[in-house]
Amino acid sequence: MAAAAAVAEPKTKYDRQLRIWGDQGQAALEKASICLLNCGPTGTEALKNLVLGGIGSVTVVDGSKVELADLGNNFLLDEGCLGQSRAKSICSFLQELNDAVKAKYVEESPATMIDTNPSFFSQFTVVIATQLPESSLLKLDGICRSTNIVLVAARSYGLTGLVRVSIKEHCVIESKPDHFLDDLRLHKPWTELKQFAKSIDICDKDAVVHKHTPYIVILVRLAEKWADAHDGQLPSTRQEKREFKDLIRAHMLNVDEDNYKEAVESSYKVSVTPGIGNDIRQIIDDTSSEVNLSSSDFWVLVAALKEFIANEGNGELPLEGTIPDMTSLTEYYVSLQKIYHAKAESDCLAMEHRVKSILKRIGRDPESISRAYIKTFCKNTRKLRVCRYRSLEEEFSSPALSEVQKYFTDEDSCFAMNFYILLRAVDRLAANYSRLPGIFDSTGFTSEIDEDVPRLKLAAVSVLNEMGLNGASLSEDLITEVCRFAGAEIHPVAAFIGGVASQEVIKLVTKQFVPVMGTFIFNGIDLKSQVLAL
Repeated sequence: MAAAAAVAEPKTKYDRQLRIWGDQGQAALEKASICLLNCGPTGTEALKNLVLGGIGSVTVVDGSKVELADLGNNFLLDEGCLGQSRAKSICSFLQELNDAVKAKYVEESPATMIDTNPSFFSQFTVVIATQLPESSLLKLDGICRSTNIVLVAARSYGLTGLVRVSIKEHCVIESKPDHFLDDLRLHKPWTELKQFAKSIDICDKDAVVHKHTPYIVILVRLAEKWADAHDGQLPSTRQEKREFKDLIRAHMLNVDEDNYKEAVESSYKVSVTPGIGNDIRQIIDDTSSEVNLSSSDFWVLVAALKEFIANEGNGELPLEGTIPDMTSLTEYYVSLQKIYHAKAESDCLAMEHRVKSILKRIGRDPESISRAYIKTFCKNTRKLRVCRYRSLEEEFSSPALSEVQKYFTDEDSCFAMNFYILLRAVDRLAANYSRLPGIFDSTGFTSEIDEDVPRLKLAAVSVLNEMGLNGASLSEDLITEVCRFAGAEIHPVAAFIGGVASQEVIKLVTKQFVPVMGTFIFNGIDLKSQVLAL
């Protein structure tokens, strides 16, 4: 009884998120090890979300002591923490949120750790770097990429902030797009589906049977009828598709037949282009699909998929094996479910044989990739994604100039691009003056802000010139506002940026959903966000 309760407890605790990423995703989270650099409000908010989600372990690296200013923007700190280690205090509070998570801390400056102990980071699944200056971030990116550790950089600065993912390659099987066409194969039904469709008389005068014939059956039968009358071709032009809908309507006995209305609404599924889409074609033609002993499981499966398409698949991907809800007699619907499931199982079995053959050929254990993993892959072959990120060094030294110019001329992207440039310029000014713009010891706030505005503008021009944007100009008002920000981490902005960062970490760890491809910029002045692909 106690053992059963121990198993049930995590399922109860994480019930809502299990519905999103399932047992496999949760297991990946519980195995993950996260390192956070700097536990200010941005980093704390990111880590808080991950701890509540059941991440395996967290290590906080921060050499600061808790100051009075920390109490105003970090809700995990209280007056009792003043003068104490910020990393230790944060870990103590995080542990209270979820005692199943292991929390450790290192009282060390992140910049010092990066410079003196780069091997420290190789033990982690993901490194979250918050509020790091550009120089330290570039070094850290090189360290993480050399050991294939995922880096998520996050920064909040006044009313703006950014999040940037950096990793050489991230392969996603369960990308879970919001909208995707059902894999029904109505354009190319297999033998068992055609036989089942032919076993049902769509001209049956029995009103109950006629209005409860599944639309899949209606479309298979009428698509075949159309093809017989059009030299084996399915409707392709707009006019032909209209005529095909008229053909469906002509078989209705009454206007209230919902199944025929569903058939009309889904008639476009008959005209799906056969074969595979361009996105998947690029993946199977990628050089990484030429596998060897060091290839990842994902690319071994892609190699098997390529062979499957050329052989058992007859130019098609493995069937997903599920059907949507529809108006139907129960016995018809259950029969259709079994037919689709059987075809999907057959395709998965063929893929499994090819995976084992490839593993044996490259010198790996043929059983080293589980059937569950292969099955998940087969169910999602139309939704595979391969994300490759440029290094920060590449982005900074040779940005995609055409994209940058487009962002500057686009009204929606222009502010985001301005913030991107100014956040980089802020670090240059800080390197020259040993302080962020807008931070002063004296009380002459207004006059000294006026002094920092041209300094920040000069630093921004330097960034623009290095990017190949000689002559480009930034908003004078925005330059002034960034100086007025004075490097503040405002809690609402920090909470938002930390939330985005933790969301990206979850995507990367579970390998579900597609991580942000580019630099995410938040504009808190206009409450807009933009992803810049630089």
